[in-house]
Amino acid sequence: MFAFVLALLSALLFGGSTPASKLLLGGLEPFQLAGLLYLGAALGMAPLVARERRSRPRRAFLALDRPNLLRLAGAVLLGGIAGPVLMLSGLRLVGAGSVSLLLNLELALTAAFGVALFREYLGRGGWLGIAGVVAAGAVVTAGGGAPALEAGLLVAAACACWALDNHLSALIDGITPARSTLVKGLVAGATNLAIGCSSAPLDASLGVVGAALAVGALSYGASIALYIAAAHELGATRAQAVYASAPLLGALLAFTALGEPLTRAHGIACALLLPSLAALLSSRHAHAHSHAALGHAHSHRHDDGHHDHAHDPPVRGRHSHAHRHAPMTHTHPHWPDLHHRHAHLR
Repeated sequence: MFAFVLALLSALLFGGSTPASKLLLGGLEPFQLAGLLYLGAALGMAPLVARERRSRPRRAFLALDRPNLLRLAGAVLLGGIAGPVLMLSGLRLVGAGSVSLLLNLELALTAAFGVALFREYLGRGGWLGIAGVVAAGAVVTAGGGAPALEAGLLVAAACACWALDNHLSALIDGITPARSTLVKGLVAGATNLAIGCSSAPLDASLGVVGAALAVGALSYGASIALYIAAAHELGATRAQAVYASAPLLGALLAFTALGEPLTRAHGIACALLLPSLAALLSSRHAHAHSHAALGHAHSHRHDDGHHDHAHDPPVRGRHSHAHRHAPMTHTHPHWPDLHHRHAHLR
């Protein structure tokens, strides 16, 4: 129960970033706000990384080979630099409730890109879920004129960047999620803030700057830390199912806290989104598959059928270190992850 509360709090913090950002855009340009949000995320993630450093002081902070460095660079460029600027640019044009609902496109595009680019499998229910999310986005933008259409395209582009970021981040091994988030926050935040200040002076008050850093620390930094903690106990599947409520919670905050009007289009979109998200999150499959010998480092635990190596002294719970997998063939329900990037004939 406690882990479920952590996952729900994580979703609430992340969902709240959209209505909070709508308010902050009154005093900041999109590049400036994007930079401050991600620098705030780095600040929020710093305590977790410091704790990791105390537990494993001799481990290099960024021990990555060239392929993983390129994946991390791609995640920073797409998810940390381009994605937030595109989303905030769309948020300037329409209400936070509409943008929050449009952000469900990230989950749909993550699934679609997984099939198209990363050898993943998606069943009929999953494709129906993607169609439903796209239809909901069309309903939100329809009837809003040119600003709504422009905002929809900008948010969709942001979701495409974050979807690719999700896949690249999932393929990175040798670094913990906390450390990759810290690197992304520092590099992307500094880059966007520098671009924003070069094109327009930072005229916001210290209160607005501090608020932007606080939103980043809570909605991006603390939210991710809470999600990681919840996933350790609930498992990635159930934690992701709870976290997927973040855009809906953001829309709810926009309609209540900001007083934005709840239109018929929003109601229809929500009615489409709920079953569509359920279909997407429940899409999984099982078949006989083989694992070749593999050596890598990532966060894992010893109860998922793939990690049965011994520790002296014994280790319980989730932990991260370099380890090797022996070849094996088995059958079980699975999702595409570091261990399941195989081709499908159907």
